[in-house]
Amino acid sequence: MFRILRQSLRTGVVTERAPACDDAELERLGIELRRQIGEQFAHSLAIRQVDAGSCNGCELEIHALNNPYYDVERFGIHFVASPRHADALLVTGPVSRHMETALLRTWRATPSPKLVIAAGTCACTGGEFGVSYASCGAVENVIPVDVKIPGCPPAPLDLLRGLLAAISREGRCRTGVQLRARRQPAPPQTQVL
Repeated sequence: MFRILRQSLRTGVVTERAPACDDAELERLGIELRRQIGEQFAHSLAIRQVDAGSCNGCELEIHALNNPYYDVERFGIHFVASPRHADALLVTGPVSRHMETALLRTWRATPSPKLVIAAGTCACTGGEFGVSYASCGAVENVIPVDVKIPGCPPAPLDLLRGLLAAISREGRCRTGVQLRARRQPAPPQTQVL
């Protein structure tokens, strides 16, 4: 035991340095989000996050939004457990065939007007999975998507920029996030045996 302790003391800290964060950018985004949410959502934006088949990389970044550093609740953003309480759906991952019906039911249960945000490369384009026997591909193949946030996984600041683009009144994006026109979802595909 002393040998292990001595070795760790000799070796020292071998982890990477934390990435530099732009506090000014976070505060600027937060103030603008708080202003937009206050005007359009009575000071509270409720988001239902849906994992449609991701690797959980995007979920880790979404969870980081709730840590003490980012603390998005101070800007009026809350994550809810039920789509019936949500103003927006934040969908991650390529939509697996097993999650297609669940995603459609969640989308239908969310009251209108609703926002749908695809977070991560897999949700935006289907990623490396694409359309196959096990995957429907991108989220927009199942439900209409308002905003796409690319990245594998997108950083918390990118997620905040995407949320700002989704609730922006102008309908144009100054944040580098792709906006999409809304369309009605296709009915779920059923196999006839």
